[in-house]
Amino acid sequence: MGLDQQVVAALPELGHGLLMTLVLTVLASLVSVVMGQLGCFLQLRRAWIWRAIGRFYVSVMRGTPAIVQLFVVFFTLPRLGLGGQPMLAAVIAIGLNSGAYVAEILRVNRSLVTRGQLEASRTLGLSRLLTWWYVINPQVMRASLPMLVNEFTILLKTTPLASVVALTELTYAGQIVIARTYEATQVLLLVAAGYLLIAMPLIAAARRLEAKRRLV
Repeated sequence: MGLDQQVVAALPELGHGLLMTLVLTVLASLVSVVMGQLGCFLQLRRAWIWRAIGRFYVSVMRGTPAIVQLFVVFFTLPRLGLGGQPMLAAVIAIGLNSGAYVAEILRVNRSLVTRGQLEASRTLGLSRLLTWWYVINPQVMRASLPMLVNEFTILLKTTPLASVVALTELTYAGQIVIARTYEATQVLLLVAAGYLLIAMPLIAAARRLEAKRRLV
């Protein structure tokens, strides 16, 4: 059985939703990586105040619902003169939420860096920040890649939350089309196919990385 004509006519609308989901996923992933590295770096500092800030960030992001975080960001932006920016709010909120999990992934893999490497870095006169950037971070990121890909797949499946702030991503676009065509099954199957279109390359990349790690 082919697609209903009304559903076919709505394909550009669903395509736009798919594009918004892809953009949101990419931008939020970038925020996630940056905040994850920062959160990990702070938790590894000797000064208790920096460790406390890092742990507070991770605890708050992991301990509160992502939808609440999204509302907080969305209703805070107008106070900064950035009202009416649902994409910006979604990127910040979802990126910050994912960043806390990335920070924990990186922190766990921090043990791969030996004390000898850290002592060699101090001997060369590298600061803690430069040691992190040139010695610790490359090794930790390489070891964490499979888990990071998995986290970004989870991030992708979090993007429908953006519909609550009126961002017309793929799921919201699907809901709009369903309300107009009453073809829920066909539309939802297309929506699911759209998410798979984004997720499958990530899943394939994770499997390849896992296979390479087993060979090392």
